[in-house]
Amino acid sequence: MEFDKWTLNAIRYDETMMSWMEERRYDWVPLASSALEKIVSGYSVILITDKEREWFAEYILYNINKPNKNRPFVPTYILKDMIPYIDNIKKEEDIELLYDMINLSFKEEYFFWYIGKGDTPRSMIAKRKDDSFLWIMDEEMQNNFYLKSYDDTLDLKLFQLFRLFDKSLDATIFGEIDLKI
Repeated sequence: MEFDKWTLNAIRYDETMMSWMEERRYDWVPLASSALEKIVSGYSVILITDKEREWFAEYILYNINKPNKNRPFVPTYILKDMIPYIDNIKKEEDIELLYDMINLSFKEEYFFWYIGKGDTPRSMIAKRKDDSFLWIMDEEMQNNFYLKSYDDTLDLKLFQLFRLFDKSLDATIFGEIDLKI
C-alpha cells in the first residue's frame, strides 16, 4: 500500500487520532517517509529537543524500542545524554566539532530528529543537517512539520504524531507499505 493511503487509513481508523492530522498528512508523508527510509537503511536516530520538550525525547526513547513491539530495535539516542554540555554549543566552530565527533561515531549514518522551537541553539544543530526530521514550532520552513508552541493541545498532538510515526515504522519494517512518494 502507498504510504499516503496507509497514513490516511491509520489516521481515520485509529481512535486516538484527531481530524487535525488528516488535513496535515500532505506535510507529514514526505518527511516521515524520508525518516523511515533512513531507519530501515540502518541509520541511527539522534533526538534533539528544546529544553521544554526534553521530557518528550525521553518518552520517545523509552517507547520506540519496547520489547512488546516484536520488531528490530531502532538505534535511537538523545543528544543531550551524549553531550551533557549541549547548551554550551552555540558558536559555528563548536557545532563543527560536534558534527566531527558524531560523524566519526556514527560513520555518517544518522539523522537528527528535532522537536521544539526554532530559535534555540539546539535547533541550529539539527537545521544544519539537510536530512533532519524536523518538528519545529513557531517557524514555518521547508522540510519541517510545523507546530505551534502555544497550541493548548500541543502535548496531545506530539503523542499522536509519535504514535503515527511508530505505527508507520512497524508497517515499514514488516513490508506493509511502499514509501515511494
